[in-house]
Amino acid sequence: MVKIGDIELGEFPLLLAPMEDVSDPPFRALCKENGADLMYTEFISSEGLIRDAAKSVQKLDIFEYERPVGIQIFGNNIESMKRATELTAAANPDIIDINYGCPVKKVACKGSGAGILQDIPKMVEMTKEIVNSTNLPVTVKTRLGWNEETKYIVEVAERLQDVGIKGLSIHGRTRKQMYKGSADWTLIGDVKNNPRMHIPIFGNGDVNTPERVIEVKDKYGVDGVMIGRASIGYPWIFNEIKHFMATGEYLAEPAIKDRITAARRHLEMSVKWKGETLGVLEMRRHYGNYFKGISHFKEHRMKLVTKDASADVFAALDEIENVFG
Repeated sequence: MVKIGDIELGEFPLLLAPMEDVSDPPFRALCKENGADLMYTEFISSEGLIRDAAKSVQKLDIFEYERPVGIQIFGNNIESMKRATELTAAANPDIIDINYGCPVKKVACKGSGAGILQDIPKMVEMTKEIVNSTNLPVTVKTRLGWNEETKYIVEVAERLQDVGIKGLSIHGRTRKQMYKGSADWTLIGDVKNNPRMHIPIFGNGDVNTPERVIEVKDKYGVDGVMIGRASIGYPWIFNEIKHFMATGEYLAEPAIKDRITAARRHLEMSVKWKGETLGVLEMRRHYGNYFKGISHFKEHRMKLVTKDASADVFAALDEIENVFG
């Protein structure tokens, strides 16, 4: 049984990665229904939280049906991160996660996210202060290092464990790689198989098929996997992996009617939670995967990703049902 603190996650948990503008409550609801064992929110700016910025505060929204759920925060100022931890704890998540992995320029080049991989002592000190400022279990998501020359993750993992984190998710790329090339799981395996480590280690990066999950489980011994991009527009991936792991057989792919129903529900919840404009806009990245592999679909996809009014998108989904359903 894999546990983060006292939270039981099953024998080999599948985690939904925290993804900006993706891992919101509407999408998390669909992933939970389809087998995700632990989900994380989109990352939340510590500075935004302590300044009561509306977008940051809204991301604290979590719901009972999601549990266990972790809220992820990021920042580069230790005092701000401690204060943000207190505000986050008040939202009553099961876990607080620290983002030390985001590679995007506007985050990393300010010393937040993966940027802190250039200052390991500060990373350790910040983690210690956060752990000491909450009773909730704290986890970390990070990368192998800043670049090829600084892949210190084995030592970093020990130091983060020593200051009290209860779980570690590692993306198998450096910050410099961004999302290019292939994820390198060798060092993730080295962290997991380090005899000093006793907290659960979750691997992340290019986990996109049931066979790949079996491979990394058997080859590297990780306690679970975190799934990011492969879940976008395809929340069924969690149950497909679980079915394959249990039986060695593939679960039938969702029928077109199931895809339309999921997309419709997702859009409804998205508009309800974010409002019409953002709700429609941020759904667009999902449609390609919702309807992946369907022949002669381009014209319909264009309608889904170019309409600005939800009524028009719903009409496009109705049209898809009439043509393909």
